Amino acid sequence: MNNLKEKIVSLLEECELIRKKFLKTGVDSIIDSVGIIINCFNEGGKLLLFGNGGSAADAQHLAAEFVNRFLKEREALPAIALTTDTSILTCISNDRDYESIFKRQIEALGKPGDIAFGITTSGKSPNVISALSVAKKRGLSTIALIGDNKEEIDAHSDIIISVPTSDTPRIQEMHITIGHIICHLVEEEFCKENA
Repeated sequence: MNNLKEKIVSLLEECELIRKKFLKTGVDSIIDSVGIIINCFNEGGKLLLFGNGGSAADAQHLAAEFVNRFLKEREALPAIALTTDTSILTCISNDRDYESIFKRQIEALGKPGDIAFGITTSGKSPNVISALSVAKKRGLSTIALIGDNKEEIDAHSDIIISVPTSDTPRIQEMHITIGHIICHLVEEEFCKENA
């Protein structure tokens, strides 16, 4: 039991260390993201979120927070997770390729003034990079929520929120924390406007 307790304490300390590193490097990227999301919603745009695996779950989770509510009652905010329609996902991956599953939806749904919000722990997911690339070419703003690897995604992202580690579980834990902070701050703005 003692070894188990030590392991738990060690993992929690590791989480805390990454949070402290992010405090030094990542806060401005959250501020920038909140600003463009507020502006997008104020101008009648929508937020298109996407990712694979755990990042797909995060995209759905955050879209739900915007559409319904985070902490307060307020107007519904237009966010769509591009990970939820199995007919679209399987049709595109069957008829084209898996890399096109988000790109094709951006082509169908995205317009200038919208935001494409890609989530990838590795920063290398071909379907996320492809969707961000198409979004940028079509005049959407682009946000990438990633780990510490920016090389492949940098050219396709207006804002990169980078968690300073390559450890997937620690990145995922930070991603949902960052997503909740963004939801909280955006919601506060819309509650203030409607007070």
